[in-house]
Amino acid sequence: MRISPILLALAAVAALGGYVFVTRQGSSDLPAGLAQANGRIEVERVDVATKLPGRIADILVREGDFVGKGAIIARMDVSDLLAQLAVARAGLRRAEEGVGKARADLGSREAELRLHEVELQRALDLGRHIMTQAEADKRLAQRDVAKALLVGARAGVADAEAARDAAQAQVHLVQVSIDDMTLSAPVAGRVEYRLAQPGEVIAAGGRVATMLDVSDVFMTIFLPTSEVGRVALGSDARIVLDAAPQYVVPASVSFVAGEAQFTPKYVETRNEREKLMYRVKLKIDPKLLDAYRDYVKAGLTGTATVKIAADAAFPDRLRPNLPLPPRTGDVR
Repeated sequence: MRISPILLALAAVAALGGYVFVTRQGSSDLPAGLAQANGRIEVERVDVATKLPGRIADILVREGDFVGKGAIIARMDVSDLLAQLAVARAGLRRAEEGVGKARADLGSREAELRLHEVELQRALDLGRHIMTQAEADKRLAQRDVAKALLVGARAGVADAEAARDAAQAQVHLVQVSIDDMTLSAPVAGRVEYRLAQPGEVIAAGGRVATMLDVSDVFMTIFLPTSEVGRVALGSDARIVLDAAPQYVVPASVSFVAGEAQFTPKYVETRNEREKLMYRVKLKIDPKLLDAYRDYVKAGLTGTATVKIAADAAFPDRLRPNLPLPPRTGDVR
């Protein structure tokens, strides 16, 4: 059956109107200076991924585990890298031996130069009646050759030291790669999904797990132009979750979208401008989240009330009333 484009357009308008009605319902009994809307709890997700390709040796966490920042999530197989590290360390030892040899050669050349300078000076002191001109020229040439050899020996030491530094850098590079094969938690949070299993070979950037950063939890709501224009960043807000309507969670405005949604970006009439809806994020205090981390879940729906006037006051029924819950989760 073919659906008329006109019917589709009417259905879309009806859906938008229904959303706005649901979003705005229940706000008529609010004191002046407050706005209310429905929303959904969101938790910032963080991927734990490998920098280098390889085989997963072990995964140390399960879905639902709470782990601290820096906790080991998984280890990649490093057999090949360990072999490369052994080769690099052997190259470093060879380079260090090369530095020792070059320095010994430099010492020998310095001694030879001193000897030739002494012999030349002694010959000159004895006078020309004892030493022929050819002999004097020979001693002078030997001194000059010794000087040139000394310059070459110093260059050899610099070259050997550069080779040693390169070998050290290679050892460090391989060691960094080995360290990168141990995947740790970038933040403290809860493991949401394990996306791979031990024994799997994954490419560079392959994800092993995703985590929920329970210190970055917020509710997303939508407000119309007439209200969002009066919302200040940092304004107080209150959240009541459908799963626990008896509790009121304090929050604050941390983000207001710069562009509207659900309607065209650019409209000309005032009536159309009043229909624009802007996304607003209400952030929950991380200290409060730490106390309730075992209860933080993404996707919970609820109602949010936001101050749109600085002198507005929340009614008594929206006074924060959260008891301190027992901590049940373990941190790895």
